[in-house]
This record gives sequence, C-alpha cells and structure tokens, in this order.
Amino acid sequence: MEFAVSRDGTTLVTLHEGTDTTARDEATDELTARLESIAADGTISAFEITDATVYEHPAAPFDPYTITVEFTVEVVVEAADDADAEELGATAIAEALETAEVGSISYTSSPAVTAD
Repeated sequence: MEFAVSRDGTTLVTLHEGTDTTARDEATDELTARLESIAADGTISAFEITDATVYEHPAAPFDPYTITVEFTVEVVVEAADDADAEELGATAIAEALETAEVGSISYTSSPAVTAD
C-alpha cells in the first residue's frame, strides 16, 4: 500500500549578504534549489518552505549571517502498515536531505503518515 510521509524541520544556512531581508531571501532560495533538485528526480514528492529567520547576525563586517529556515518535506513509500510507512518515510526523508546536502537539520515533528 502507498503512504505519504511528511516531516517538518529546520536547517541552518550560513551566507554573506547585506541585510537581514536579503540574507533570509538568499537562504530560502538556496534551500529551495536544493529541495527542487531532489523533487525533480522523484526522491521527494513535495516540499514547502514555511519561514526563515535570522539565527545569528554578523558580529563584524564581512562575517556571515546564519539563517534558520523552516521546511516540510514529503515522500511516498510502499509499506504494509502505518508503522512501517513511518519508519521507511523517515529514513527516505533523511537520506534525501543528505543527498541534497542539507545540513544542520533539526526535525520539529515526528513523521506524519497518510494513506495515499
């Protein structure tokens, strides 16, 4: 049986930008590009970026911003039941994010399973 498994999380993106707004926009664009690459090859079925906030301002000129970006990722898995789908989906999401080189991930929810 097919199940959709989704999970919410955050990641930290470090980059050099001129203002809080451009730093948040660039961090969102960077994560979007990474997630689009794994969505295009079918690794994930959907994603959404829900927020970006400044985690750490530059301490001196030419220091980088660190931005927290919140996201939701979904995969579709074949499994016998909800419990198997949750485990398979969580593993598939973790592997997909690793493939996309999304680091510093903190999951903010347990995997959510929906029969497809």
